[in-house]
Amino acid sequence: MSATPAELALVVLAALAAGIVDAVAGGGGLVTLPALVAVGLPLHAAIATNKGQAVFGAASSFATYARGGAVDRDRIPAGLTFGFVGSMLGAALLLAVRPGPLRPAVIALLVFAGAAVVLRGRVAPLRRRPSRPQLLLAAFALGLGAYDGFFGPGMGSLLIVGFVLLFGDTLTRASGNAKVVNFASNLAAFGLFAWKGVIVWRLALPMAGANMAGAFVGAHLALSRGDRLVRIALIVVVTGAVAKLALAH
Repeated sequence: MSATPAELALVVLAALAAGIVDAVAGGGGLVTLPALVAVGLPLHAAIATNKGQAVFGAASSFATYARGGAVDRDRIPAGLTFGFVGSMLGAALLLAVRPGPLRPAVIALLVFAGAAVVLRGRVAPLRRRPSRPQLLLAAFALGLGAYDGFFGPGMGSLLIVGFVLLFGDTLTRASGNAKVVNFASNLAAFGLFAWKGVIVWRLALPMAGANMAGAFVGAHLALSRGDRLVRIALIVVVTGAVAKLALAH
């Protein structure tokens, strides 16, 4: 597709904002996916193009959190491996689904992702620590990796909820550990979508640069200040996205 300068500016600004939001609290896809749908991309292409730009921001966030000491290195192998495998399965399923049934599924998933954002700050960790944390991490990364490959928005918030609830992480450390799985799942989906030729590169490439810049800023903000200010913006975005998809013909 050909994008007008105004449409290109819209998606690039959305990618910049998404990089900041995703690095701080997760949910950057709730900003970029609606923007890509708004400029006329079909849902398959919008989800694939979203991965084409998000993988670069995920790499930037992962690196920044790791340098800041907010990642548990003993969790990296399982998080990377099973996040990658799960995402490949989810992305393959997306490509096998016909566009017609995909729209109501996307609306339901956006509502689910928005609820995760709203409730994320209200979860408390389990009192008992898991007896086999690496096995739990593998299953957790596999399941959410599959969700990310199939859809994606809200993935970061869901990961943060899981690391707080299941492993007792603080919010900042949960954000850092979430970036391990998120990077792997983005990389897997990106590779498959690129190989299948689904990504719209004229949008994905400029968005990628903006997303990396936003992720760099957002990760530093999270490490220094936390993430209290992002929830209202995400709720507004997901509400608008659901409305747009529900009313579209």
